Amino acid sequence: MAQIETLPAQEPRTKYPPLPPDARGGGPKSSRWWLWLALLVIVCGGLYWYYRGSASAKSDSSTDQTQTSGRGKGRGAGNQTVAVVVAAATKGDMPVLLNGIGNVTPLNTVTIHTRVDGQLISVNFKEGQIVHAGEVLAALDPRPYQVSLEQAEGTLAHDVALLHDAQANYSRYQALWNDQVIPKQQLDTQAATVEQYQGALKTDQGAIDSAKLNLDYCRITAPITGRIGLRLIDPGNIVHASDAGGMLVITQIQPIAVIFTLPQDELPAVYQKLRSNQQLSVDAYDHDNTAKLATGTLLTIDNQIDPTTGTYKLKAVFDNSDFSLFPNQFVNMHLLQDTRRNLSILPAAAIQRGPQGTYVYVVQPDSTVKVRSVNVALTVNNNVGIDNGLNPGEVVVIDGQDKLQDGSKVDQRTATGDKVGAGGASGATAPQGQAQNGAGKKKGSNGQSPANGGNNK
Repeated sequence: MAQIETLPAQEPRTKYPPLPPDARGGGPKSSRWWLWLALLVIVCGGLYWYYRGSASAKSDSSTDQTQTSGRGKGRGAGNQTVAVVVAAATKGDMPVLLNGIGNVTPLNTVTIHTRVDGQLISVNFKEGQIVHAGEVLAALDPRPYQVSLEQAEGTLAHDVALLHDAQANYSRYQALWNDQVIPKQQLDTQAATVEQYQGALKTDQGAIDSAKLNLDYCRITAPITGRIGLRLIDPGNIVHASDAGGMLVITQIQPIAVIFTLPQDELPAVYQKLRSNQQLSVDAYDHDNTAKLATGTLLTIDNQIDPTTGTYKLKAVFDNSDFSLFPNQFVNMHLLQDTRRNLSILPAAAIQRGPQGTYVYVVQPDSTVKVRSVNVALTVNNNVGIDNGLNPGEVVVIDGQDKLQDGSKVDQRTATGDKVGAGGASGATAPQGQAQNGAGKKKGSNGQSPANGGNNK
């Protein structure tokens, strides 16, 4: 019986080669996926807490807004009142001012020199004194020029005698020539001699006038009316007409001028007024722009614009009767270019600004406030002019607006602390003559404070 040989079992063949030990999970890299998983869990946890905190903050903010709205509704409903400061709008005119910086410039400045050489023997003025044209300021020693005058008068007398003799001889020669005793040439020569002496008399008279003029120059007089500065030379010194420094300086300060500049964009309106012969008023304020020093008129403008600054120069004249303006003083200039008529005027503190534009809180007869949009036409100092949206006599809130909303109930008081009753129109003070924002600054009768800040156009 044949024996069947049993072959050993073979391992099944695979399509791919066996994996290395690392790929089967048995190597060191097999645990890295746990690290990635842990990192993913941490990131997800952080994002969860972040969004949870943001949602909580939004919820708190919404709660605060709801509470605030509830309080606002409570005030509007009359549960609470807000203490505010109010003022009544008035009807009036407001100026359109053009503002610039100017320099006070004298209309005339004269440095006094002597016209002749000599010794200064007297000074008849005090430093800083106001002198008038024609007043004697100083005197030089006149004796040298008196001697010259006497010499010139002696020469004139000598030449007058020679002229008389020449004229007598000419009369005789004329009679002899008529009798045909002398030739015509001798007569003509004598006539020329008479004319020479007549010319000498004119020269002598000129010498006399020159000597008299020099004597007059020995008395130094003021050529203009003005203020004398510091004395530059003392009595006893020899002065010369060629001295560079002079003896003293006189500055005219009544009237006085101010030269100031304005932007070139404002030139057409001013130039048109000047061409139509309209007088424009100009006010000069101190360097702090708080105190008005003088009021004058615009005299003229320069003939060109400065290309480096884009400005043009203007010249105004002031009487300066109280000497408030001093030469080379810097001042703030306010040029009255125009006047806006029939505006509703109220304090600038009443104006609020929002996405929809400017508005005010108007106090109603039941002591509640209503938001109303207004159109600001002009701003001057601490007042504004409204040409649309507000009527004269209406009461507006000028302090405490941050606690208000439409419909809030208010407790009205004026800037002086006086309580205002229901309706408010009769008790509220107008912008004229009241303090703004509790600052206690009084306004003038025209609703303007002493300081004019910034151009208002």
